[in-house]
This record gives sequence, C-alpha cells and structure tokens, in this order.
Amino acid sequence: MKETVKWGVLGTANIAKGCTIPGMKLAPNCELTAIAGRSIEKAKAFQKEFGFEKAYGSYEELINDKDVEAIYIPLPNNLHLQWVKAALKSGKHVLCEKPLALNEAEAEEMFKTAKENNVYLMEAYAYLHSPYVASLKEELANGDVGDVDYIETAFVTQGYKEDIRLYKELGGGAMYDLGCYCTTMILSLIDSEVDYVKAVSEFSEKGVDSMTAAIIGFKNGVRASFNVGMILGKDTNARYDRLYIHGSNGSVHSEVEYNQEGKASYRVYTVVGVEEKEIDIPQNYSLEIAQLSDCILGKAKPHITEEFSLKNARLIDRVLAEIGY
Repeated sequence: MKETVKWGVLGTANIAKGCTIPGMKLAPNCELTAIAGRSIEKAKAFQKEFGFEKAYGSYEELINDKDVEAIYIPLPNNLHLQWVKAALKSGKHVLCEKPLALNEAEAEEMFKTAKENNVYLMEAYAYLHSPYVASLKEELANGDVGDVDYIETAFVTQGYKEDIRLYKELGGGAMYDLGCYCTTMILSLIDSEVDYVKAVSEFSEKGVDSMTAAIIGFKNGVRASFNVGMILGKDTNARYDRLYIHGSNGSVHSEVEYNQEGKASYRVYTVVGVEEKEIDIPQNYSLEIAQLSDCILGKAKPHITEEFSLKNARLIDRVLAEIGY
C-alpha cells in the first residue's frame, strides 16, 4: 500500500521557506518532489536548501509534471484563483495558503473545479490542526465554563515598510492577512450561523485596511468580536495575539500566538479557581501536510472542509462589505 505523496511547491514565498517546506520535511508521508519559482535561479536555491528532486523556472512546468501528485500554493492572494484552478485541472490535489479566495464566489469556483477533477482542495490554516486548538474545543465541550456567550480575539502585527500585504491589487490588507485567523477561530468555536456583522477600519494611503475591528452576532445568541491590524511599528517582529472565551460559569484566557509551536498554555477561570493547562504543540505546518497527504492516500477526510472554508469566506465578505473594501 502506498505510504507517501509526491508534493510540489508552486512559488518561493517566505511562508513556504520559513514554515511550510520545513513542515513538509517533518511530515512522514510527504516527498519533496518539485519546486517552481518565477526564475530557475530561485527555484534551484530552494532545491539546494531543502532537497527537492526537481526545480522549475515556471509554474506551468511544475503543474505539468506527471510525478507530482499534490501542490502547495503560497502565492499572493490575487493569484490563488488562477493557479489553484490550473493545478486542479491538471489532476493535482491542492493545499492553498489562506485566505483561499478573495470572496466566496471565487472559493465556490475552486471547489467546483476540484470536484469536477476528482481531487482534494484544502485551505491552509496550519494552526487549526494544532492540538492547542483541539484542547480549547475540548475545554468548551466539558462544560466547566458553562455556555459560551462571548468570544474576543485579536491578531496585530507590524506596519511593514514594503510588503505585498500593503497593496489592494494583490489582495492585501489586515482583514485578508490577519482577520481570516480570527474569523476561523471564532467559527471553529461557535456552532451557529452568522446573524449580523458590524465593522470599522482604518485605511492606509495605498487603500488597504491597516486596522479592522468587527462585532459578529450569531443566530444562537452568542456574540464575538475581533481586532486585527498592521500597526506595531515598521519591519519589526512585534505582534500581539489574544483569545478570550467567556462562558456562563467561567472563561478561558489565551495569549498564545496563532501557529505557535513548542509548549504553550492557557488559563481556565471557574468558580473553583484558576487552572493553567499546558499543551505540547508540534510544527503545525507538518500536521496540515500530513493530514492532506492522509486524505490523498485514502486514510482521512480534509480537516479544513469545503463547508468551513465557504462559511469563512462568506463571513469575510460581510466584514469587507461593512468596511467598504
């Protein structure tokens, strides 16, 4: 029985270099088969650094490689639709970096193409594969904090001097880059349809939202809010992450970074007192690669489902409509 999947990487983005490809090397069911860049020089540099079997100077060459079974796409947001569809039409399974699409209609188009070609498409939210998130869900399920009535989360990073996230035509902005983490966290913890969305933003000179704040009301009566922004200085490593879950009998407080690895903890406040829970977190990017590889090998179904991605895209659309982006 086949035990590994031959992967290709379509692009030489920083997240591929610093996060996902190192995760691929850790995934037991992944083979690093091919890397493609906009130049053969860049692709060969990645090949040498990480040990890919092949290097290509164009995306089309990788997509047409008959050995490649699955493709990871870390391209700028505005290029996802074009290259995800091209990869799917070539019969490749696809893991596409978040956010999968610029709107729900694009996401629907991609999933339709995946079905037509009998291949998997999964959105890359590495942190959602983490045992830390699984532990938070278990915390709510055991009932110690009672019924959840409000969730608050924040993800704020630096104000870049020069970055693709600063340009509207590339799908930039705080909501697309950071807000999607907050919306997926909220949707993974609240099992209800969205009732209403209220949001405001501060916009940069280039026309992207540099900071966005939103309130979400759900049909089951639960409320949530989030704050995201690229405002903490210039080209620093500064960031600010927060997740507070308030229930009828207590609360859960976490200041752990999205996509954290190593040992991390959160605090549970109840009438009994305060308890700190520590979780061992492996490299999350290896978990998502291993998970989709298992799907391709017939051992699992996608952890990040089509239904979840479309629900999240729909929520992001409503936030963007509120802020006028």
